[in-house]
Amino acid sequence: MLDSLSGNTFLNNEPQFKQYHLLKSYLKKYKAIKLKNNLPIISTDKKRFKLNDSSKTIVQLKQWFYLMGDLKENNQSIFFDEPLQAAVKNAQQRFGIKTDGIIASSLINEMNYPLEKRIETIMVKMERCRWVPVKLEDEYLLVNIPEYKLHVVQNDSLVFSMKVVVGKNQHKTVIFNGTLKYVVFSPYWNIPSSIINNEILPAMRRNRNYLSKHNMEWNNGRIRQRPGPNNSLGLVKFLFPNSHSIYLHDTPSKSLFGEDNRNFSHGCIRLEEPKKLAVYLLRNDPKWNDSTIDAAMNRGTQKMISLQQPLPVFIAYFTSWVAFAGRINFRKDVYKRDERLVKMILDKPSI
Repeated sequence: MLDSLSGNTFLNNEPQFKQYHLLKSYLKKYKAIKLKNNLPIISTDKKRFKLNDSSKTIVQLKQWFYLMGDLKENNQSIFFDEPLQAAVKNAQQRFGIKTDGIIASSLINEMNYPLEKRIETIMVKMERCRWVPVKLEDEYLLVNIPEYKLHVVQNDSLVFSMKVVVGKNQHKTVIFNGTLKYVVFSPYWNIPSSIINNEILPAMRRNRNYLSKHNMEWNNGRIRQRPGPNNSLGLVKFLFPNSHSIYLHDTPSKSLFGEDNRNFSHGCIRLEEPKKLAVYLLRNDPKWNDSTIDAAMNRGTQKMISLQQPLPVFIAYFTSWVAFAGRINFRKDVYKRDERLVKMILDKPSI
């Protein structure tokens, strides 16, 4: 998502930086394709196409991948060859689909998504590029909700990324900026009142042993879950104090990271590799290394660490961006936030 950017990053408030103009070039390209009206609609009864298959539909598929820039040359043959397989993997990466090189319904659905809707998505991202009123530091964390990813960025270079789980539709993760200040090992989970009232109290009425069964306890009139491997926050959490009570944390529910769409939480952000983030954040503190961090995560006693250098955190919502080798990426509008902005943009003069 970030490797094609240089100079100012895409969160800059000025529309003159590289990402804005990369998107603008794709906007021009997609409008030209729409005007020519030569992008095929893929219609087939076959559920899957893979390497060495043959079908008349493959001619259509190659035309689509060629026009979209995933396929460098179109030999117009009916055979699923290796260049087509590479093109499929390119497209799967761009849409956030498992990159297995097999054309299945998930990819065909993305290919048949109306081109005018893709154009609107690009316009929305370009508009959002204008909105962010902050100037980024040399180092920061970015969570892109529709991508279900956290990115660690330093000096305009991507250090590493990891999968995340974000809030479900009824508990949307909030878009905002904050400053990461604390790492908490073996955390308690101080359960929000809404979860207590809507989930835990009804469960307690059904089962008087519910609290002990889930390693929970009363504390000053509130319910909390004690530290441990089955704690809902996992073995570590990362705090950037905010009015939304949003933070990053581990989770015992690792299987969810295998899903393509990962909106399952109550609003906080679950990390696939929380220890990796902890090691990175504490890398310049001589008291902490891989083994001491691992011990603190598994000690079973809560310990809060103040970061020597607090780090900006950006919770963003980008359904399109230009990334690897200049390729454009799209993701589903998981929270349906784009539609209202599209209407606002279409009332303006054309970009």
